[in-house]
Amino acid sequence: METCNRHDLDAMRDFLAPDVRRAGAPRGADAWLDDVADLLVGFPDFRWKRIALVVEGDRLAVHLRTRGTHRGPWGGVAPTGRRISSAEFAFYRLEGERIVEAAGGADPSIAAQLTG
Repeated sequence: METCNRHDLDAMRDFLAPDVRRAGAPRGADAWLDDVADLLVGFPDFRWKRIALVVEGDRLAVHLRTRGTHRGPWGGVAPTGRRISSAEFAFYRLEGERIVEAAGGADPSIAAQLTG
């Protein structure tokens, strides 16, 4: 969490397999980090907070609470200055200490919070 909340993309790369697979998203660490970088442009104060973490073998399940202020363009929406809060639920499969598969993620209500 600390690495994510520092917005340290180089350190985040250390947790990802180069060819990491994400359900419904482009494959690879570069694509994942590009998505995070876009998020941080839109929400420069974005923060993740772990609510629950379950580990079973090579699998992780995590419930996160995220928050940020919409200060830059994101998802085709110009900055609104609105503060967003969302729940995220994600599942990961690890090989060694790196994520090789991921599913789940951001709450789709974020867009509604910006435009509603």
